[in-house]
Amino acid sequence: MTQAIIFCDFDGTITTNDNLIAIMKHFDPPGWEPIKDEILAQTISIREGVTRMFSLLPSSKKDEVIAYVLEQAEIREGFADFVAYARREDIPLYIVSGGIDFFVYPLLEPFGPFEGIYCNTADFSGDTIRIDFSHGCDDECASQGCGCCKPSIIRKLLAGGATSIVIGDSITDLQAAKHADLVIARDFLIEKCEELNIPYEPFENFGDVTEIIDAKLGVRS
Repeated sequence: MTQAIIFCDFDGTITTNDNLIAIMKHFDPPGWEPIKDEILAQTISIREGVTRMFSLLPSSKKDEVIAYVLEQAEIREGFADFVAYARREDIPLYIVSGGIDFFVYPLLEPFGPFEGIYCNTADFSGDTIRIDFSHGCDDECASQGCGCCKPSIIRKLLAGGATSIVIGDSITDLQAAKHADLVIARDFLIEKCEELNIPYEPFENFGDVTEIIDAKLGVRS
């Protein structure tokens, strides 16, 4: 079998909830919900939507925001065993996330190290929270507004002939799913895969993910 490489989403995939949405629901700044709906409807880019949502939160709430998201986040069942499985089978595991550094890194820290972690970063130096998108779209990306552009990251990291496995749950994973050899999906990503006739395998926990990879690619020794 050719080398498999796993590209795994964070919010709503490794964690049970989407932490960006959890932050917005908890602090509830006026006007955030219509922006969220526009992102999901794909009438605005993910980059524009995330920028606008976080600009509604004052930087003075930095400590409250960080404390809240770290307190409420839950890791999906089986993730630790899945990480151990990837290591044992020598499958590179990259975390590619539209989430933000101040919660992605501390929540992943007990499970690392990983082959790589890609996410957005927060800047609290101004009056409102600003999001820096340091992993933008390459020239081949059809969206040109991904924020953290998963297809661009995958193109950069995918070795010649390697099998790409994308694991995700939402609109931020859609462009990556369009180009993956194997899509393992849940929630909103399933809806979009069915709408666009993208083959996928459903999962609820990371035990399911391990079984899917074994069955589809025969990677277990």
